[in-house]
Amino acid sequence: MKLDHPITFHPILKERIWGGDKLTTIFKKESDKSNIGESWELSDVEGDVSVVASGELKGKNLKELITEYKGALVGEKVYNMFGNDFPILIKYIDAKTPLSIQVHPSNELAKERHNSFGKNEMWYIMQADHDAELIVGFNQDIDKETYLHKLEEGNVLDILNAEKISKGDTFYIPTGRVHAIGAGVMLAEIQQTSDITYRIYDYNRVDAKTGKERELHTDLAVDAIDYKQYDSYKTAYELKKNESSELVHSPYFKTNIIQLEGIIQKDYSNLDSFVIYMCVEGTVVLNCNNQAFSLQVGQTMLLPAAIDTVELNSESAKILEVFL
Repeated sequence: MKLDHPITFHPILKERIWGGDKLTTIFKKESDKSNIGESWELSDVEGDVSVVASGELKGKNLKELITEYKGALVGEKVYNMFGNDFPILIKYIDAKTPLSIQVHPSNELAKERHNSFGKNEMWYIMQADHDAELIVGFNQDIDKETYLHKLEEGNVLDILNAEKISKGDTFYIPTGRVHAIGAGVMLAEIQQTSDITYRIYDYNRVDAKTGKERELHTDLAVDAIDYKQYDSYKTAYELKKNESSELVHSPYFKTNIIQLEGIIQKDYSNLDSFVIYMCVEGTVVLNCNNQAFSLQVGQTMLLPAAIDTVELNSESAKILEVFL
């Protein structure tokens, strides 16, 4: 079968101690649970590999598609780099209460300790309650000893940088940067394919399922942390109507945002990569090879590398455009 149309996958919904109901009520993800914290939209994480939701490929998983179609699906350059592994994990996250304060290991540490990729990631804020905030990095230069002392005292929040946020704010979270999503935040997350997280502090919460506090990874985290303070943590970008505007271009993934009003043509003939569309506002109709596909807010679509051109049509929408 030719890869001549975009592919959608069943979301993999994750219950979380901090999860809410926005993913089910606003994005219409199907679940009878009330604490869905994450919707894994496109995943090649072992045990959580995405499965095609519709069309002729329905029922096949992402790993099977890459194995069968190789560069036609992901791009020849991407396939030569990653083989049958898909390099990006795509999520929507709903934090009803704050996530634990955490850090991700570098590629080198993750490979050495877990035989995994590291976890560089980015966030695009889709909705934020009044006074919602994130924790990103430190508010002062510190050293390992000061950090451990503050952690022991239970005062680690004193040295962390809290950012008030609003819809459209974007943050790149490189490995080593201490971070946490605060309460009342819904966001799109793009990251390397990895599920390695070191939990630093969890507000002494007790998990109702176990009756115990969740495990902390103090010893693993201490050598993974970047203790430097930075002048700015938020990503600055310029939004241009009906154009791909750069958000985050890293060695691990590239993400643009398209503010769509009307009809535009996208030509990917010179891009040797798959493209992922995440709809973060409104509804888009994608026309490809004489077929029309609808992409609504909170949905995700994979465009195989074999597709060179598509037409995007919307009265008003915003989509994230992700590729390598």
